[in-house]
Amino acid sequence: MLRIYEEHFDIPVTQGHHGLLFYIAEVIHDHLPPGLLPVRFTIIETNSSVYKCELGVIAGLLDEQLEQICSIFDFAPRITENTSHFNAVLLVPTGIGCEIGGHAGDANPVARTLASVCDTLITHPNVVNASDINDLPENGLYVEGSVITRLLLGESGIQPVRANRVLAIIDEHPDSVFTDLAINSVSAARASYGLRCPAVVRLDPPIYLKSEYAPSGRAVGIVEHMQGLVAVLEEYKGQYDAVALSTQIEMPSSYHVDYYTARGQMVNPWGGVEALLTHSLSSMYDIPTAHAPMLESQEIANIELGQVDPRMAAEDISSAFFMCVLKGLQRSPRIIRDIHGGNCPGVLTASDVSCLVIPDNCIGLPTLAALEQNIPVIAVRENKNIMRNDLSALPWTPGKFYTVDNYLEAAGIMSALKEGIDPTSLRRPLADTIHVKKHKPE
Repeated sequence: MLRIYEEHFDIPVTQGHHGLLFYIAEVIHDHLPPGLLPVRFTIIETNSSVYKCELGVIAGLLDEQLEQICSIFDFAPRITENTSHFNAVLLVPTGIGCEIGGHAGDANPVARTLASVCDTLITHPNVVNASDINDLPENGLYVEGSVITRLLLGESGIQPVRANRVLAIIDEHPDSVFTDLAINSVSAARASYGLRCPAVVRLDPPIYLKSEYAPSGRAVGIVEHMQGLVAVLEEYKGQYDAVALSTQIEMPSSYHVDYYTARGQMVNPWGGVEALLTHSLSSMYDIPTAHAPMLESQEIANIELGQVDPRMAAEDISSAFFMCVLKGLQRSPRIIRDIHGGNCPGVLTASDVSCLVIPDNCIGLPTLAALEQNIPVIAVRENKNIMRNDLSALPWTPGKFYTVDNYLEAAGIMSALKEGIDPTSLRRPLADTIHVKKHKPE
């Protein structure tokens, strides 16, 4: 039986953090029990002795399935950087309580601002999904988080498309009102912006998702009873290019009030387990995927929350939460595995990535990949979160790591990098030029 869940463990710190990506991969390979496939990794905290790590894994895959799926630690160095375009990756990791982008698509304004200073902005559902709203910029690419990781690691490419056939898979809800809301969302997408949907498939029995919190406070979860979902994906193979999911997530009913009344002091409980599911499906099938939660009951739907924190308002005014997923997947890029076998016109690879923008303190595989690929990283202090890492301690090549106060400043750094300008030349005082007198050998 397929099961997705999180492991928590400590890894001893390596000297100077050099070769951290490869060191972590080796330790996990040596210590993870056979038959478990890693799908999501983060270092939640770094101290003087250990990296405190959290790892999402799939259990129950057959040996032949394990052989066909890429490791999340596979790495291929980029040989060159393509400077004909300036393409940025914007990440706001799910489930870590980010001040900006940690709630309901409240990083949409950030995405549009940063998109204005680059040729292409590559971002993921957590940044722009806002229930019925998805304000992805015209030059933006909506890419599932694990696929962005593979892109930065040099193991996969992404190819923009005109449109995808989006298969919708939803729970057969005990209350038909919620099933109807999901189906009506698909109908609205077909009628209002021309979505191609070969079918809406109702899962009965449904897939099981449960929201949990790790000891670190990070939102995680468990996914079980995937047999029906896997059977549908196999049955409809060849008829879809992307998969939109709308299912229930089990959690204490109090979370529906606690989260909104905490006004940002509680980590969004839905996103962590959603990410576990979509990371797994994208890895197993090489398809764009995204998930929207389905309300559990009329009682929860009828909760009166009053005026909520603006960052959460998009969720409060929605009933199905599904439209943002359908809109994003309509043009989500195709995943290209074989990028080393020849010419790939129109395919973006690690060589095409000009910079990575992340919240400060975040060390996951994208950060480690950028470190090894010499991709400039811009860390934003104002986007506070529960991660506890000092990014400046990593062994960056000079000129490849910038810490900024906010996303407005990040846009300025991006503009300078795009023009080939050393960002330090825009600040005062300007340091003296370093000059060294070399003595002629005797």
